[in-house]
Amino acid sequence: MSKERARRRAELLAVHEREKAARARRVARRERRRTLTRKLTPRRRGTGRIYRRSRAERAGIVVVPLAASALVWVLIGDIALRVVLIALIILILPALVVVVLGRR
Repeated sequence: MSKERARRRAELLAVHEREKAARARRVARRERRRTLTRKLTPRRRGTGRIYRRSRAERAGIVVVPLAASALVWVLIGDIALRVVLIALIILILPALVVVVLGRR
């Protein structure tokens, strides 16, 4: 009886050892893959925010051209001149934003 228990215990220990070794191989493989992906992926720079302007700056970027366009529409009588001036406002806006608010 005790020989049978010893044999079963030995078999069970052997099975546990194989499972433990397989688990260790999986963990090691996962760690190698994790370190490799960390090496290959680019590092983030900055704060992680995509758009770095404040709410007031973004509102200014929208409101100022709209106000200028409204002024052009009200003060200028010729329709062709209105369209040209509004197109000019739209074209100049990106350069104006960079100059006034900075590139950051």
